[in-house]
Amino acid sequence: MTMRKRALPSGWYPSTAEECVSDIKGFLAGFTPPAGTWRGGVVPHAGWYFSGRAAAKVLCTLAAGPKPDRVVLYGGHLRGTSNPIAYTEESWETPLGPLTLDSAFARDLVSAGEAEAAASSYADNTVEVELPMVAHFFPGAPVIAVHAPASDRAVHLGSVVAGILESQKLSAVYLGSADLTHYGPNYGFSPHGSGPKAVEWVKQDNDRVLIDKALVMDANGLLEEARVRQNTCSAGPIAAVVAAVSRAGVTEGRLLDYYTSYDVMADSSFVGYAAIVY
Repeated sequence: MTMRKRALPSGWYPSTAEECVSDIKGFLAGFTPPAGTWRGGVVPHAGWYFSGRAAAKVLCTLAAGPKPDRVVLYGGHLRGTSNPIAYTEESWETPLGPLTLDSAFARDLVSAGEAEAAASSYADNTVEVELPMVAHFFPGAPVIAVHAPASDRAVHLGSVVAGILESQKLSAVYLGSADLTHYGPNYGFSPHGSGPKAVEWVKQDNDRVLIDKALVMDANGLLEEARVRQNTCSAGPIAAVVAAVSRAGVTEGRLLDYYTSYDVMADSSFVGYAAIVY
């Protein structure tokens, strides 16, 4: 069996199952999943210390419904000119044990020209950091992990993957891994200076525009906003999820949580995190 090994150090997420479960319980303290049939969501992908609370709320909400046959996880950090990248290994190492990947599905995507196979040396946090939570909330469900580029191809990819699963009569939940505005000197983006006024601009203006586009499921609009306003590092995953859940008749999303890393640890550079479900 081919297994992709953990690439991120323990600062991104814990090293043991016990620590993972303890953190997840802490993230969800006082949280009750909203009622409804939820088919997908948007999760942030910073280290758990910063964005774990938001990610856990989305996954807990999705897991409150019927167990899906597959979990589709769209990673990001791809330019608009990039091709999608699929993980074709049979499993992925996590603190909760090996997580099964639907390698046959991934290989079919590659064979059909819908994606390129991820090199064994390819390492990116947008997928890996979510996997222990996926393993916790959806034990035994195979994962289809694909990086979606920040272009119209993400919309196509989301629709194609959902269509194939429908044709195979397989149910699925869809996750898009995306952080919002990266602000400050660490990211070379400080149009409103620094301090509380900059934080307020990110929260009330720059991130709010992207969130609103995501909530009304305007995939093309959010892709354009990301290009113009630099308010997400990974517009493709959000667009892919929107395209997928649209096929099931979903027409709007719900914001479960929003905050920035500045709220966790004040700093001149900070990042926005949104928890959205569809």
